[in-house]
Amino acid sequence: MKFILSKMTGLGLSEYEAKTYLSLLRESPSTAYEIGKHSGVPSSKIYEILKKLTEKGMISIVDNRKTKKYVPIDPDDFLNKHRRMTERTVESLRKDLLNIQDTINLSSVWNITDYDYLMDKARSIIANASRTVLVSVWKEELEQLEEVMKEALNRKVQLVTVHFGLTKTRSGQVYQHPIEDTIYQEKNGRGIVAVADSREVLMGTIFKYGRVEGAWSRNRGFITVAEDYIKHDVYIMKIIKRYDRLLKERFGNRYEKLRDIFNDEEVL
Repeated sequence: MKFILSKMTGLGLSEYEAKTYLSLLRESPSTAYEIGKHSGVPSSKIYEILKKLTEKGMISIVDNRKTKKYVPIDPDDFLNKHRRMTERTVESLRKDLLNIQDTINLSSVWNITDYDYLMDKARSIIANASRTVLVSVWKEELEQLEEVMKEALNRKVQLVTVHFGLTKTRSGQVYQHPIEDTIYQEKNGRGIVAVADSREVLMGTIFKYGRVEGAWSRNRGFITVAEDYIKHDVYIMKIIKRYDRLLKERFGNRYEKLRDIFNDEEVL
Protein backbone atom coordinates (compact mmCIF):
# COMPACT_ATOMS: atom_id res chain seq x y z
CA MET A 1 0.00 0.00 0.00
CA LYS A 2 2.82 2.41 0.82
CA PHE A 3 4.23 1.79 -2.67
CA ILE A 4 0.90 2.75 -4.28
CA LEU A 5 0.63 5.84 -2.07
CA SER A 6 4.13 6.87 -3.10
CA LYS A 7 3.21 6.58 -6.78
CA MET A 8 0.03 8.58 -6.32
CA THR A 9 1.76 11.37 -4.42
CA GLY A 10 4.27 11.37 -7.28
CA LEU A 11 1.36 12.43 -9.51
CA GLY A 12 0.82 15.50 -7.35
CA LEU A 13 -1.79 14.23 -4.91
CA SER A 14 -1.40 14.78 -1.19
CA GLU A 15 -1.13 11.72 1.04
CA TYR A 16 -4.63 12.37 2.42
CA GLU A 17 -6.07 12.69 -1.10
CA ALA A 18 -4.44 9.41 -2.14
CA LYS A 19 -5.68 7.61 0.98
CA THR A 20 -9.22 8.91 0.44
CA TYR A 21 -9.34 7.81 -3.19
CA LEU A 22 -7.95 4.35 -2.33
CA SER A 23 -10.52 3.99 0.45
CA LEU A 24 -13.33 4.66 -2.00
CA LEU A 25 -11.90 2.16 -4.48
CA ARG A 26 -12.14 -0.49 -1.79
CA GLU A 27 -15.62 0.46 -0.56
CA SER A 28 -18.15 2.79 -2.14
CA PRO A 29 -20.48 4.56 -2.07
CA SER A 30 -19.39 5.79 1.36
CA THR A 31 -20.18 8.72 3.62
CA ALA A 32 -17.53 11.17 4.76
CA TYR A 33 -17.57 9.55 8.18
CA GLU A 34 -17.04 6.09 6.70
CA ILE A 35 -14.26 7.30 4.42
CA GLY A 36 -12.44 8.99 7.28
CA LYS A 37 -12.74 5.87 9.42
CA HIS A 38 -11.45 3.50 6.73
CA SER A 39 -8.79 5.76 5.23
CA GLY A 40 -7.19 7.07 8.39
CA VAL A 41 -7.69 10.69 7.29
CA PRO A 42 -8.55 12.85 10.35
CA SER A 43 -12.23 13.81 10.59
CA SER A 44 -11.18 17.46 10.73
CA LYS A 45 -9.66 17.11 7.25
CA ILE A 46 -11.94 14.67 5.44
CA TYR A 47 -14.50 17.20 4.14
CA GLU A 48 -11.74 19.45 2.79
CA ILE A 49 -10.11 16.47 1.06
CA LEU A 50 -13.42 15.29 -0.45
CA LYS A 51 -14.04 18.79 -1.80
CA LYS A 52 -10.59 18.88 -3.44
CA LEU A 53 -11.02 15.44 -5.01
CA THR A 54 -14.46 16.45 -6.31
CA GLU A 55 -12.97 19.58 -7.90
CA LYS A 56 -10.22 17.45 -9.47
CA GLY A 57 -12.87 15.15 -10.93
CA MET A 58 -11.58 12.10 -9.09
CA ILE A 59 -14.75 11.40 -7.10
CA SER A 60 -18.47 12.08 -7.48
CA ILE A 61 -21.43 12.56 -5.15
CA VAL A 62 -24.12 9.97 -5.79
CA ASP A 63 -26.59 10.82 -3.00
CA ASN A 64 -27.30 14.50 -2.60
CA ARG A 65 -29.75 14.13 0.30
CA LYS A 66 -28.95 15.01 3.90
CA THR A 67 -26.19 12.38 4.07
CA LYS A 68 -23.92 12.59 1.06
CA LYS A 69 -22.18 9.55 -0.30
CA TYR A 70 -19.14 9.46 -2.57
CA VAL A 71 -17.84 7.17 -5.31
CA PRO A 72 -14.50 7.22 -7.14
CA ILE A 73 -14.20 7.65 -10.86
CA ASP A 74 -12.77 4.66 -12.71
CA PRO A 75 -8.95 4.43 -12.32
CA ASP A 76 -8.50 4.33 -16.10
CA ASP A 77 -10.47 7.55 -16.48
CA PHE A 78 -8.46 9.20 -13.70
CA LEU A 79 -5.09 8.12 -15.10
CA ASN A 80 -5.97 8.97 -18.71
CA LYS A 81 -7.15 12.41 -17.65
CA HIS A 82 -3.95 12.93 -15.68
CA ARG A 83 -1.85 11.79 -18.65
CA ARG A 84 -3.56 14.24 -20.99
CA MET A 85 -3.12 17.10 -18.54
CA THR A 86 0.54 16.20 -18.01
CA GLU A 87 1.22 15.99 -21.74
CA ARG A 88 -0.36 19.41 -22.32
CA THR A 89 1.65 20.88 -19.46
CA VAL A 90 4.88 19.32 -20.71
CA GLU A 91 4.39 20.60 -24.26
CA SER A 92 3.51 24.08 -23.03
CA LEU A 93 6.51 24.08 -20.69
CA ARG A 94 8.77 22.82 -23.47
CA LYS A 95 7.92 25.85 -25.61
CA ASP A 96 8.40 28.22 -22.69
CA LEU A 97 11.76 26.73 -21.76
CA LEU A 98 12.99 26.71 -25.36
CA ASN A 99 12.06 30.37 -25.66
CA ILE A 100 14.12 31.10 -22.57
CA GLN A 101 16.97 28.96 -23.86
CA ASP A 102 17.04 30.91 -27.11
CA THR A 103 17.82 34.03 -25.10
CA ILE A 104 20.83 32.56 -23.25
CA ASN A 105 24.39 33.37 -24.16
CA LEU A 106 24.95 31.21 -27.22
CA SER A 107 28.69 31.14 -26.54
CA SER A 108 28.10 28.84 -23.56
CA VAL A 109 29.49 25.31 -23.63
CA TRP A 110 27.81 22.78 -21.34
CA ASN A 111 30.01 20.02 -19.99
CA ILE A 112 28.70 16.44 -19.94
CA THR A 113 30.21 13.67 -17.82
CA ASP A 114 27.32 11.17 -17.70
CA TYR A 115 27.03 8.57 -20.48
CA ASP A 116 23.23 8.25 -20.39
CA TYR A 117 22.83 12.03 -20.56
CA LEU A 118 25.33 12.19 -23.43
CA MET A 119 23.25 9.71 -25.43
CA ASP A 120 19.95 11.35 -24.48
CA LYS A 121 21.33 14.66 -25.74
CA ALA A 122 22.50 13.04 -28.97
CA ARG A 123 19.04 11.59 -29.56
CA SER A 124 17.45 14.95 -28.77
CA ILE A 125 19.67 16.81 -31.23
CA ILE A 126 18.80 14.40 -34.03
CA ALA A 127 15.09 14.29 -33.13
CA ASN A 128 14.84 18.10 -33.28
CA ALA A 129 16.68 18.47 -36.59
CA SER A 130 14.68 19.77 -39.54
CA ARG A 131 17.28 20.05 -42.34
CA THR A 132 20.63 18.32 -41.81
CA VAL A 133 22.35 15.95 -39.39
CA LEU A 134 26.07 15.13 -39.41
CA VAL A 135 27.19 12.28 -37.15
CA SER A 136 30.55 10.70 -36.38
CA VAL A 137 30.04 7.60 -34.26
CA TRP A 138 31.13 4.09 -33.23
CA LYS A 139 29.08 0.89 -33.26
CA GLU A 140 28.08 0.99 -29.57
CA GLU A 141 26.57 4.45 -29.85
CA LEU A 142 25.17 4.05 -33.36
CA GLU A 143 22.98 1.16 -32.19
CA GLN A 144 21.33 3.55 -29.72
CA LEU A 145 20.82 6.27 -32.34
CA GLU A 146 19.56 4.27 -35.32
CA GLU A 147 15.88 4.58 -34.50
CA VAL A 148 15.92 8.35 -34.13
CA MET A 149 18.12 8.62 -37.24
CA LYS A 150 15.54 6.67 -39.26
CA GLU A 151 12.83 8.97 -37.97
CA ALA A 152 14.89 11.96 -39.13
CA LEU A 153 15.17 10.45 -42.60
CA ASN A 154 11.41 9.99 -42.69
CA ARG A 155 11.15 13.75 -42.06
CA LYS A 156 13.35 14.27 -45.16
CA VAL A 157 16.32 15.37 -43.06
CA GLN A 158 19.63 14.94 -44.91
CA LEU A 159 21.79 12.59 -42.85
CA VAL A 160 25.51 11.84 -43.08
CA THR A 161 27.29 9.30 -40.86
CA VAL A 162 31.01 8.65 -40.48
CA HIS A 163 31.18 5.24 -38.83
CA PHE A 164 34.24 3.72 -37.18
CA GLY A 165 34.29 0.00 -37.94
CA LEU A 166 31.98 -2.33 -39.81
CA THR A 167 28.28 -1.50 -39.91
CA LYS A 168 25.16 -2.70 -41.68
CA THR A 169 23.27 0.54 -41.18
CA ARG A 170 21.89 2.30 -44.21
CA SER A 171 20.57 5.35 -42.40
CA GLY A 172 21.41 8.12 -44.83
CA GLN A 173 24.82 8.44 -46.47
CA VAL A 174 27.29 6.28 -44.53
CA TYR A 175 31.07 6.48 -44.75
CA GLN A 176 33.11 3.75 -43.06
CA HIS A 177 36.35 4.85 -41.42
CA PRO A 178 39.07 2.31 -42.38
CA ILE A 179 41.44 2.54 -39.38
CA GLU A 180 39.15 2.55 -36.34
CA ASP A 181 41.62 0.58 -34.22
CA THR A 182 44.32 3.19 -34.77
CA ILE A 183 41.92 5.99 -33.90
CA TYR A 184 40.81 4.15 -30.76
CA GLN A 185 44.41 3.80 -29.59
CA GLU A 186 45.12 7.46 -30.27
CA LYS A 187 42.05 8.66 -28.35
CA ASN A 188 42.06 5.85 -25.79
CA GLY A 189 38.33 5.56 -26.33
CA ARG A 190 35.37 6.04 -28.67
CA GLY A 191 34.24 9.41 -29.94
CA ILE A 192 30.86 10.83 -30.87
CA VAL A 193 30.05 14.06 -32.70
CA ALA A 194 26.58 15.18 -33.77
CA VAL A 195 25.67 18.43 -35.50
CA ALA A 196 22.09 19.37 -36.33
CA ASP A 197 20.99 22.08 -38.78
CA SER A 198 24.36 23.87 -38.28
CA ARG A 199 22.67 25.08 -35.10
CA GLU A 200 23.78 22.87 -32.22
CA VAL A 201 26.58 20.42 -31.59
CA LEU A 202 27.40 17.58 -29.24
CA MET A 203 30.92 16.20 -28.89
CA GLY A 204 32.15 13.54 -26.51
CA THR A 205 34.69 10.81 -25.80
CA ILE A 206 33.81 7.58 -24.05
CA PHE A 207 37.02 6.36 -22.45
CA LYS A 208 37.85 2.88 -21.22
CA TYR A 209 36.01 1.88 -18.06
CA GLY A 210 33.11 4.24 -18.86
CA ARG A 211 34.52 7.68 -18.09
CA VAL A 212 32.90 10.35 -20.28
CA GLU A 213 34.05 13.81 -21.31
CA GLY A 214 31.63 15.68 -23.53
CA ALA A 215 30.11 19.05 -24.33
CA TRP A 216 27.02 20.56 -25.94
CA SER A 217 26.80 24.06 -27.39
CA ARG A 218 25.21 26.42 -29.89
CA ASN A 219 28.43 28.38 -30.16
CA ARG A 220 29.03 29.14 -33.84
CA GLY A 221 32.76 28.54 -33.63
CA PHE A 222 32.27 25.21 -31.89
CA ILE A 223 29.69 24.16 -34.49
CA THR A 224 31.98 25.10 -37.39
CA VAL A 225 34.87 23.09 -35.95
CA ALA A 226 32.64 20.03 -35.50
CA GLU A 227 31.13 20.29 -38.98
CA ASP A 228 34.55 20.71 -40.57
CA TYR A 229 35.84 17.70 -38.62
CA ILE A 230 33.09 15.45 -40.00
CA LYS A 231 33.27 16.92 -43.50
CA HIS A 232 37.04 16.44 -43.55
CA ASP A 233 36.60 12.76 -42.66
CA VAL A 234 34.05 12.42 -45.47
CA TYR A 235 36.48 13.95 -47.95
CA ILE A 236 39.18 11.49 -46.85
CA MET A 237 36.78 8.53 -47.03
CA LYS A 238 35.89 9.43 -50.62
CA ILE A 239 39.55 9.68 -51.57
CA ILE A 240 40.47 6.40 -49.84
CA LYS A 241 37.58 4.57 -51.49
CA ARG A 242 38.94 5.49 -54.90
CA TYR A 243 42.70 5.55 -54.33
CA ASP A 244 43.28 3.14 -51.42
CA ARG A 245 45.98 1.06 -53.16
CA LEU A 246 47.95 4.11 -54.27
CA LEU A 247 47.71 5.75 -50.85
CA LYS A 248 49.04 2.63 -49.14
CA GLU A 249 51.92 2.43 -51.60
CA ARG A 250 52.84 6.04 -50.88
CA PHE A 251 52.07 6.34 -47.15
CA GLY A 252 52.00 2.80 -45.66
CA ASN A 253 49.35 0.18 -44.95
CA ARG A 254 47.81 2.20 -42.10
CA TYR A 255 48.54 5.55 -43.83
CA GLU A 256 51.18 6.17 -41.15
CA LYS A 257 53.05 8.74 -43.18
CA LEU A 258 49.85 10.48 -44.21
CA ARG A 259 48.79 10.84 -40.57
CA ASP A 260 52.17 12.21 -39.48
CA ILE A 261 51.35 15.92 -39.54
CA PHE A 262 54.82 16.95 -38.39
CA ASN A 263 56.55 15.53 -41.43
CA ASP A 264 55.71 15.45 -45.13
CA GLU A 265 57.21 12.11 -46.14
CA GLU A 266 56.33 9.02 -48.16
CA VAL A 267 57.29 5.37 -47.88
CA LEU A 268 60.74 4.89 -49.32
